[in-house]
Amino acid sequence: MALFMSQAGDDGLPGKERLFAMLAVMITTTMNVFDGSMINIALPQMSTSLGVSASEAVWVANGYLLAVAMSLAIFSALATRIGFRKQFIGGLILFTLSSVGCALSSSLSELVVMRFIQGIGGAATLSIAPALLRTIFPTRLLGRILGMNALLVATCTAVAPLVSGALLVTLSWPWLFMINAPLGVVAVVFSKRFLPQSVQLDTRPLDKIGALFSVIMLGSTILCANSFSKHATSDSEQQALFYAVTALVSGVAFVYRQRRTIAPLLPLDIFSNQRFSLSAITSFISFIAQGIIFIALPFLYEGVYGYSPLTSALLFLPWPVGIILAAPHAGRLADKKNPAMISTFGLVTFGIGSLLLIGLPQTPSVLDIAWRSLVCGIGFGLFQSPNNREMMANVKANYSSYASGVLAMMRTFGQCLGTAVIGIILSQSDSLASSSGNIVHLGLWFASGSVFLAILFSVSRIKK
Repeated sequence: MALFMSQAGDDGLPGKERLFAMLAVMITTTMNVFDGSMINIALPQMSTSLGVSASEAVWVANGYLLAVAMSLAIFSALATRIGFRKQFIGGLILFTLSSVGCALSSSLSELVVMRFIQGIGGAATLSIAPALLRTIFPTRLLGRILGMNALLVATCTAVAPLVSGALLVTLSWPWLFMINAPLGVVAVVFSKRFLPQSVQLDTRPLDKIGALFSVIMLGSTILCANSFSKHATSDSEQQALFYAVTALVSGVAFVYRQRRTIAPLLPLDIFSNQRFSLSAITSFISFIAQGIIFIALPFLYEGVYGYSPLTSALLFLPWPVGIILAAPHAGRLADKKNPAMISTFGLVTFGIGSLLLIGLPQTPSVLDIAWRSLVCGIGFGLFQSPNNREMMANVKANYSSYASGVLAMMRTFGQCLGTAVIGIILSQSDSLASSSGNIVHLGLWFASGSVFLAILFSVSRIKK
């Protein structure tokens, strides 16, 4: 209830209005997280229903991710021109309508197009969700509300596979999209009624050339990561090289453009604050580690230890449970103590948990795996909320949209790079004279190394 009580000098909305504004943002976040977590489980059924191969069906997931990645930077800048509220509501309506379009699709091409449009709507809301929470709640509660947001994401991640499985058993895959319709209507009503209007807008024109460079750079980065995650062939290697060169060239052009244009798509001076920059780098590296571990663990559980797919899915639950246990307390504590110290402690705990997973015995019990995974989740929960607070609190209020977009990009591209890294490592299983267990453990060692690299960056900001 402290979230909805006003104190003298509070910025943000009055206490009583915060609840429904928060619900608008969190319902939308729930739909986005559910959509990402549930669809992967339904890909085999979609493949059969639409009469396409498994590799073709993967584009139902990739199309959404590609759209989100390509448009994050654009929406971070656009929100400063048209206002957070207007963009959020527009993105939410687009996401909801395209969800219905996905449910009604009768072919793979229709479904992929609808998923791409859905990704654009999702990016419009995801890119500014933390910035919106900053405008809704006073600064003194910023860590607490970001902790609750992390708690929501973790809960949805844990529950989504179970909801997806239940819907697929009783109904069919279109209902995974159709459930967004009633949720979207409620979120739109709350958004129109309670979200605050932007007080000051940027009247400068949007940098269209910079937007083009960002789309090419971000899109080719995702496609490059996707190429690396496939089994190595001459074609996939050539594709990966092409996308990597495209990403590099467009990235250099994007930076050059941002330094010289009057109204940059992403003001580079946002990175002049060392605490913000170090927090962004720390977030990026930590999500690389998480991306590696999330892909490696199913191979470890099923391929090495012989657990069934159902048991393997259940063994993932302790991780989000750990986040649920830690994130709210970490966010609340970050409002009172040094957030950098709390998030660094979380990273150390995460690193210890990753080493514990590496040290699993040859025939571990479910309980043995569960408590080690729980340690990882607790560590990540302790890290994420204070780190997000560091990023959002160390920029000027008129830059909060850009900070929110950078936060989303660090998460998205960290996970994608982690997926690419473990894909490269797993592709060596046929060529290296090592057992699959050793290959998976190599990936986990790489993840642990990434965590401890993130710790170094995190420690360096404590003294700033």
